This record gives sequence, structure tokens and C-alpha cells, in this order.
Amino acid sequence: MADTITVAAAANIKFAMEEIARQFETDSGHKLRVSYGSSGNFASQIRHGAPFELFLSADERYVTHLHQTGVTQNDGDIYAYGRLALVAAKGSPLKLDDNLNGLRALVASGELRRFALANPELAPYGERGRELLQTAGLWDDLKNKVVLGENVSQAAQFAISGSAQGGLVALSLAKTPQFIARANYVAIPEDRHAPLAQRMVLLPKASAATRELYTFLQGDKARAVFADYGFSLPTKESALEAGH
Repeated sequence: MADTITVAAAANIKFAMEEIARQFETDSGHKLRVSYGSSGNFASQIRHGAPFELFLSADERYVTHLHQTGVTQNDGDIYAYGRLALVAAKGSPLKLDDNLNGLRALVASGELRRFALANPELAPYGERGRELLQTAGLWDDLKNKVVLGENVSQAAQFAISGSAQGGLVALSLAKTPQFIARANYVAIPEDRHAPLAQRMVLLPKASAATRELYTFLQGDKARAVFADYGFSLPTKESALEAGH
């Protein structure tokens, strides 16, 4: 019997998850109802009883906290490792490079008016973006120019709309055709900030169909999609060793 599975997913995996969902629905006959947003907001909703069956977080910390409070079935599994990208709309004066020299020069010139970032208090990509800017010595100069998105997808919209001269967003969003048509990006090396270990976990209302999806997300078809969107992948052995 076909089921409808309710999923809470971090905004940064929206385009990858849409592809994976289509494949899973074709293979299984089940339907997915996926909500996208910030991991922090979803964690709060889940703690208050939101009826999701599966949570795909952008940062494993949120899953760990839910597990510690007894809200999840186990501590879940890492499904991907995220990357940051420095982005700018086509026509922006911001010159892109992974050392942020172009951003530093634009700040020094006084031409930078707005810079897009996901809310660091709610969104892991915003938190890591702030960390990167702090390490680069740019945060104090930028913090009053930052326009915050509720999640990283909204921050990406700010960056490509021209309402900001640039931004730090998820590489997985910057690599989409919709984004590339309007903006340029450069990937930030993974060693410039704390890891973005994206962890998923089954919630108490998870059905047998949801367990099928959970397994599918660790399989070759889903892993290939995540890789296409710029994610690094956990080794298959790590999931097996975890006993999930």
C-alpha cells in the first residue's frame, strides 16, 4: 500500500532532495511531503510535537540534541557533508575567490552595501558563514551590512536578486541551474570552518515506508545525487558500523 511520508529537510538540500524524492516515489510507489526550512526551526517544531516522520538536518548538533531529549528513535546517520560557497549576482562588483580577497577589497573600498547570510542562530550554513568571516577578520566590518535570510535558501535569493552584492550560502544551492543563470560562485575549502555534518534521524511516528526512504537515502542513487550537488559523502562502512 502506498503511503505519504512527511519529511522536514534543511533548506540547503532542497534541489537534491527533489531529485531523490522523484526517484524514490518512482521506485517505491510512496509519496513524499517535504517541508524545507532552517534546521533550528525544525528542531524546535519537532520538540513541540510536529508530526514529521523524518528529519534531515544541516548540522548533526540538532539531531544530537533531539536524541538526548528522547524525541528521536536513535542518533541517526550522517547522509552528507556540506560546503559553503561565496556567491555574487552577475554584474556585482564583488570579485570571487576562496581566500575572500575580493570581498576584503570591496569592504575596504566602501562599495559593499549588503551581504547575504542565513541567520546564524537558526541555520548551520549561516553559523559557519559567520565563523568563516570572523576567522578572516571581516565580521566586524560586515556585521552591520549583513541581510539575514531565515534559512540558507532565502539568503541565496537575496544574493542573486541584486539586493546584496554577495553572500555566503550552501554550495548545493549555488550549483543549481536556476542559480548559475543569475550568479557566479566559488566553493570554500572545507577546512576553513567547522564541518557541516548533515545528519538524518527517524522520528517516533516513522512508518515502514519512512524506513524504506531512510535506507534509500544511504543508497547509491541518492548518494550520486548528493555528490552532483557538491556534497561530500560518508563512507558506506560508517553507517554499517553505527548499526543503523
